[in-house]
Amino acid sequence: MLRNYAAALAPAIWGTTYLTTTDFLPAYRPLTAALLRALPAALVLLAVTRRCPHGAWWWRSFVLGTLNIGAFFALLFVAAYRLPGGVAAAVGAVQPLFVVLISWAVAGERPTRMRVLAAVLGLAGVAMLVLRADARLDLVGVLAAIGAALSMATGIVLGRRWGRPVSLLAMTGWQLLGGVVLLAPLALAVEGLPGHLTGRNIGGYAYLTIVGTAFAYVIWFRGVETLPSARLSMLGLLSPTVAAVLGWSVLGQSLTPLQLVGFVTALAALVIGQVPPRVGTTAKRSSELGSKRDRATAVVPAADSASSATGPGSAGSLAQTAPGRHSRAASRRPRAACPPDRCRSVGQSPM
Repeated sequence: MLRNYAAALAPAIWGTTYLTTTDFLPAYRPLTAALLRALPAALVLLAVTRRCPHGAWWWRSFVLGTLNIGAFFALLFVAAYRLPGGVAAAVGAVQPLFVVLISWAVAGERPTRMRVLAAVLGLAGVAMLVLRADARLDLVGVLAAIGAALSMATGIVLGRRWGRPVSLLAMTGWQLLGGVVLLAPLALAVEGLPGHLTGRNIGGYAYLTIVGTAFAYVIWFRGVETLPSARLSMLGLLSPTVAAVLGWSVLGQSLTPLQLVGFVTALAALVIGQVPPRVGTTAKRSSELGSKRDRATAVVPAADSASSATGPGSAGSLAQTAPGRHSRAASRRPRAACPPDRCRSVGQSPM
């Protein structure tokens, strides 16, 4: 269980992205930041695993890479540059609601009341935690934060639906490469090659690449496989919470009573979102599935016995007209050896 919830480290690490972007990276280069964050990690993981996509995974890797890496990184950095870190994180907290709705539409996972309640509580708690009356709201930044949340939510649902054909490291490398394919031409066309980089800039990019991307995405994609989509998305509330905590600890901000209420509300939503469905509901669904399997199994012998009756004079016909007499006669006759192919089909050894 604890191994599964190691995925919680990923959004906690991503909560440091806002502070890293504003304090360590060059001024307003969101596409360059996204590319330099993904490219080194992709090259390292592909060099280690030495596996290439095959079959349908060529386009699936590009789709997942676009959703989880390319579009998500680009929109995330636009929001981080144009909005205060807390505001960007608060808008991104809508992601659990997106996951609930997309899972319902794509995978047929009807949301429970507890899941919807947890998502709404989480959004409200994060809003109280990081939004202030003097918060600067930039329309482009807000739309970018919403788009990033929608992109990641779609990637979570599709990633769980498709699974993975290779190791976790290889799959992460494929998605990072898919994101790079999208980001590279955009970054070069819009922003061009990066100019002079200071040691502080290089340190910021290195942290985002090694810790915030390679490490964080490996454990996150493992969570995509082992945790239900709705429960996994609720872990994303840790990102704005960490962003707010860093604001208080690094920038010397203080907590207001409303922010304290928001902090407790967000944590409560996180706990509620991890509660599994009721045992009674799960048992009822299992019982219904079991009864359907039993009925389907019961039809098979009947169909086999019916197909054995080939005519009025067959053994099946005699068994229907005089079952008792036929059964006694059959029990007195020595059992003939069955053909080898028939014996193999029913698990007996040929005589």
